Amino acid sequence: MKPNPLTSRVALVTGASRGLGRAIAESLARAGAKTVLNYARSREDAEAAAGAIRSSGGEAVAEQADVCDAAAVRAMLDRIESRWGPVEVLVNNATGPQPMKPLEDYSWQDFQDQLDFFVKAPFLLMKETLPAMKRAGWGRVIHIGSEVVDVGCANYSAYVAAKAAMVGLTRSWANEFGPSGITVNLIAPGWIPVERHADVPASELSGYSANVPLRRQGVPADVAEAVRFLAGDGANFITGQCLSVNGGNTF
Repeated sequence: MKPNPLTSRVALVTGASRGLGRAIAESLARAGAKTVLNYARSREDAEAAAGAIRSSGGEAVAEQADVCDAAAVRAMLDRIESRWGPVEVLVNNATGPQPMKPLEDYSWQDFQDQLDFFVKAPFLLMKETLPAMKRAGWGRVIHIGSEVVDVGCANYSAYVAAKAAMVGLTRSWANEFGPSGITVNLIAPGWIPVERHADVPASELSGYSANVPLRRQGVPADVAEAVRFLAGDGANFITGQCLSVNGGNTF
């Protein structure tokens, strides 16, 4: 029997207790990866997600860490390495509240909070996982960005600016780490409803879908399968790219 494409690889998905992160972790585990589901506070959800993966025959563990904290990141990676070895597939998915308000109501801290999630956290994780990836001559780094960078959503300037910074990281790191066999790519989803969108009116959801060429909103599996592809050997010659997974909402 042909092995799964990620068999024996160690994958870390940040913010994986629910939503997109959980779907990504499940997809990587089905592909054979030993999958670490990082969470900040939602221990019950993360443990349930990891348990579901194990019940389906995969390998998974939940690991708590604030990925914006250097010491917490290092401690988590030490635990992962003790269990399975160094992280080979890094998926930067963790996010926090996304303030929606006019510029007059923003403070600099609002911007800093977004930069911490989408620049500082990937930086801390990359800096710690990079040496082992270089030694192995293989690595996959996948950022979860957003179509908002291309759409330029009004009243979300802090979030949009930080997500745009992830594009810069992707392109710069692809050039820097490519000679070491490490690919760095970004997936930019459209609006994909998950648990935190439970209270959004149906009219708002349908209004968005009406302008998407495929006439629907995406589901978490759409993003998860794109991550699985970029993590595997089929994407060996793809790096520095920003892949929109949004039904054609942007081009």
